[in-house]
Amino acid sequence: MRHILTIALILTLAACGGRPRETTQSTASHTATPQRANFGDAHPQDFGSVAPQDHRIHGIDVSKFQTAVDWQTAQANGVSFAFIKATEGGDQADPMFDQHWNGAARAGIPRGAYHFFYHCRPAIEQARWFIAHVPRTRGALPPVLDMEWTPTSPTCRIRNSPEHIRSEAQIFIRALQSHYGQRPIVYTAIDFFEDNQMWKIQGADFWLRSVAAHPSDLYAGQHWTFWQYSGTGQVPGIIGKVDLNAFAGNARDWSAWLAASQH
Repeated sequence: MRHILTIALILTLAACGGRPRETTQSTASHTATPQRANFGDAHPQDFGSVAPQDHRIHGIDVSKFQTAVDWQTAQANGVSFAFIKATEGGDQADPMFDQHWNGAARAGIPRGAYHFFYHCRPAIEQARWFIAHVPRTRGALPPVLDMEWTPTSPTCRIRNSPEHIRSEAQIFIRALQSHYGQRPIVYTAIDFFEDNQMWKIQGADFWLRSVAAHPSDLYAGQHWTFWQYSGTGQVPGIIGKVDLNAFAGNARDWSAWLAASQH
């Protein structure tokens, strides 16, 4: 009950100012036929019988580390979607978020925001922080919860129990779904997924990291919507390396998923 009341308080605050306003800005090319991905990779992998190239729809995820992005060029070379880091924990905001968010929109690239979870802070505080920085934008992709272990963190290396982690994930997911009206996405890697039995999470799509095997091989039986297949991608229009991702279906599936998932 305390969690429900807290979420209700967040939504009340969001309507009273101090929060990003809902905007009608939307991307322009949601119905356009996606371009074939013209991507390279600094460290290409052999994925076996099913490779990333066997998937039709590709995109990227970016943060402050991608300081120079020509979004029009990236779109022309096959970037069909982008996930953009917005926040981390309960007190950090990515300094490149606004620039990436607006640049992707101008290029007609569907984009969504993601939050990097901090295991030493309550999920409801982190949901409040994300909501404070990411506007409800018509046409945006669903919000993303990025949950991973943080063994190199200077301030938080705690490993909570699987039950606690899944409970916190559900609190965060419910808060975002209530605010944005969209089914959130959970991003994770195989160690975290298995250690915490993340397949038990309800009410979210999955975005899975697998840089040397197809998700069907590494996450046997797990349904997924997005696959992060490289952290060393090379995309025209982007200086330096960037994460590469694929959507699970074909162009028709992509159009249907967009229509069903966007705000």
